[in-house]
Amino acid sequence: MKPTRLPVLAVIVIVAAALMWSVVRFLYGSLPLLPWTMVPSLLLLSLGELYTASVTRARIQRRPGTKPIEPLIAARLAALAKASAHGAAALTGVFGGITIYLASSLDKPTPRRDFFVSGGTALAALALIAAALILEHACRVPKGPEDEDDRHSATRI
Repeated sequence: MKPTRLPVLAVIVIVAAALMWSVVRFLYGSLPLLPWTMVPSLLLLSLGELYTASVTRARIQRRPGTKPIEPLIAARLAALAKASAHGAAALTGVFGGITIYLASSLDKPTPRRDFFVSGGTALAALALIAAALILEHACRVPKGPEDEDDRHSATRI
């Protein structure tokens, strides 16, 4: 599995924002109020991934008082981190597109409420992207001295 690339996440955000902006432009009047509950949910997921990242990093580095992590668990956590980053990028784009559309209607109470809810959700999704990238980075195996020797011998050939 290759590490998550920031340009891929940026493309997901931009495409999702453009699509959602164009959909909301025509359908906003028929949509229900946006749920505010996604903000704390995404923030709790972010905290969970940050905590998992710190514990995982300590176990991978074999710090005193921790037991070594099994490779399959680290691989599953890396896959979770990658999926979280891509999903959160899509959510950032979706709610960012809604926020951009509603920015021109802040004089009305319902669009103003939806503006703050969608903006908060987009920011919470950005926090989840950051936490997912930190977790993915924590799952990397540190390079040992034998890895350095292998790389130098491969370049000499």
